[in-house]
Amino acid sequence: MPSTLPSLSIHCSSSSTNLPLSLQTDVVKPQHLFLREKIVCLETIGIDSGKALSRNPSLRVSSLQSLNSVISFLRSKGIHHKDMPRIFGMCPKILTSDIEAEIDPVFRFLSHELRVPECRFRRVINKCPRLLSSGVETQLRPALDYLKSIGFWNLKSLAYQDPILLVSSVERTLIPKLRYLESIGFQGRQAAGMVLRCPGLFTFSIENNFKPKFSYFEKEIKGSDLEELRGFPQYFAFSLEKRIKPRHREVVRNGVEMRLPAMLKSTDDEFQNLIRGGRGG
Repeated sequence: MPSTLPSLSIHCSSSSTNLPLSLQTDVVKPQHLFLREKIVCLETIGIDSGKALSRNPSLRVSSLQSLNSVISFLRSKGIHHKDMPRIFGMCPKILTSDIEAEIDPVFRFLSHELRVPECRFRRVINKCPRLLSSGVETQLRPALDYLKSIGFWNLKSLAYQDPILLVSSVERTLIPKLRYLESIGFQGRQAAGMVLRCPGLFTFSIENNFKPKFSYFEKEIKGSDLEELRGFPQYFAFSLEKRIKPRHREVVRNGVEMRLPAMLKSTDDEFQNLIRGGRGG
């Protein structure tokens, strides 16, 4: 549903002249006045101007007209005024991106390669604003090709639920996660099946997530039996200290056999009922 705000409501005009924006570029002003106008513009949109200028120094020399052009283009693609503080706050680089060379290709990629209709652009971009600051040829298409190669053929799910995978480095993020799963005993197809079942595995840290949780699984829960872990890769999505350890210790203390899904997915009340009933799910 498009925003009800008029398109000019978020355009930033000069505070020192009533000339149309198209003529303001010909007005000679001190540089600090141009910067002040951009700061006012950013704050009007709802962006922390100090943080934006710090993270994207190019904003200092970009024109107010180019800033407004980016805003207008995003609105033409269905992005609402209220979405922009978060989008630009996460990716201030977008504010100085070239529309034709950098931003529009992302929307064409979403449309042509992920089959996202224009009316759904907003949903996808809000899910992962970093898409707009990622190169199609250098990042998005290579990531999509790799994900397809291991079985990610559900483009709708990839676009609407896991677009963050598209902005993840194939060499530094995606491949190392699969290699780690293979290193602990899973075959290539098994590891791929696990990330297909739980795409969030690609977003977890090897050092801070996989290693400590697998160590606990190996030493305390199932030893060398990987079959249950292969069938329930969501194990890695639960907190080790707040969920896995306390629940497992209570299971052991009560002498109950309980499978991982029942132990971790159940609510507190359901878990206590399973403990009292001696059922492992």
